[in-house]
Amino acid sequence: MKLEIQNVSKRYQRNRYGLKDFSITIEKGILGLLGPNGAGKSTLLKMIATVNKPSDGIISLNKNNIAKDANYMRKQLGFLPQDFGVYPNLNAYEFLEYMAAMKGIGGPNLKPRIHQLLEGLNLIDTAKKPIGTYSGGMKQRIGIAQALLNSPKIIIFDEPTVGLDPEERVRFRNLISDLANDCIVILSSHIVSDIDTIADQVAVMKNGTLITHGNQENIISNVHDKVYETSIKKEELGTFKLNHIVVSTSRKNENLLVRYITTAPIANSIRQVATLEDAYLYLTKNN
Repeated sequence: MKLEIQNVSKRYQRNRYGLKDFSITIEKGILGLLGPNGAGKSTLLKMIATVNKPSDGIISLNKNNIAKDANYMRKQLGFLPQDFGVYPNLNAYEFLEYMAAMKGIGGPNLKPRIHQLLEGLNLIDTAKKPIGTYSGGMKQRIGIAQALLNSPKIIIFDEPTVGLDPEERVRFRNLISDLANDCIVILSSHIVSDIDTIADQVAVMKNGTLITHGNQENIISNVHDKVYETSIKKEELGTFKLNHIVVSTSRKNENLLVRYITTAPIANSIRQVATLEDAYLYLTKNN
């Protein structure tokens, strides 16, 4: 199973691109797609999902150009878009049966499959209630369930943890980890903690371009020996941010404890172990 994206661009106007000259090869496992809002993540995912076509370049699955043979991709695809909608008057069983019919899925294994997904996503207790009564997080879990109905080989999640509480996020990550042995999973987010615990590979995007791609160790190596922590006065924070990339701040007595990225640390700074979040902030601020 190999997904190849070769020099792909999406042009909306003569000089306005949602994605520009993007190339990456993705094989089995989990690819974490990181980037700030507006980076082009959703534009890329919609083209992989055959919702939109590239303006330039080729997207191929196992050497099949999916712009020319969209059904080849769609038969193997599970997709949760960022703007996923539901039918509020249907309950979870009815909605998933409807989605299964839309995907051409049926037979004696359908109901057990729906029950399995609802159980795995902690929706059994509310499965017979109208989806319109669900919270945002519960609706998001229904979206995850419909993406997995057809046991897909390519699974795309665009900001899947929006609205999920911490316990649900852990449940989602465990579910995705179990799937990744046999599938390509692309997980898009601007929240690093959604990515760093499960992604085999990470791609960082900004302004429609790919900044870097590799395993987490390679990504983190960009900030090796550049992450520090120090204590400063609260009133110094504004000036401090002008000269350094601030990762986080916390109160320490009357001062602020600041985690920051720099090649020229100030006096009394203590070097820290770099993380994926540090590398992500560094790459998106400096490119």
